[in-house]
Amino acid sequence: MLRSMRCIFVPLLLAGASVTALAQSPQPRVFFVAPANGATVSNPVVVKFGVEGMAIKPAGDMTPNTGHHHLIIDGDSIPAGQVVPTDDTHLHFGKGQTETSVNLTPGDHTLTMQFANGAHQSYGPAMSQTIKVHVKGQQ
Repeated sequence: MLRSMRCIFVPLLLAGASVTALAQSPQPRVFFVAPANGATVSNPVVVKFGVEGMAIKPAGDMTPNTGHHHLIIDGDSIPAGQVVPTDDTHLHFGKGQTETSVNLTPGDHTLTMQFANGAHQSYGPAMSQTIKVHVKGQQ
């Protein structure tokens, strides 16, 4: 009887440990290292990108759970699966860059960081972050 209980208990114990480990794994996320949300900044604005739970790979690399950053100026995140446009307000960092400098007009702006796969397909709002900055005018 004791042996049969051990045969049941050990797999249950291991299954419980696996569920606990999964529950403690952080969700993948992107974040701005700089600037801080609400910051007053000057041109050029230095923007530093961060990511946790996924790896940075260049455009074209379709390894699962990888991608690269996109910076959207004064726009919203891109729905999951849609390709991030290429224009003056959707900047691509397909070489795997984690930092850039941009010049913005004086005043208030939103900056949205969007993570996307090697084909520039967005991972959606869950893998984006939006902050607000105020750009000082020329003195």
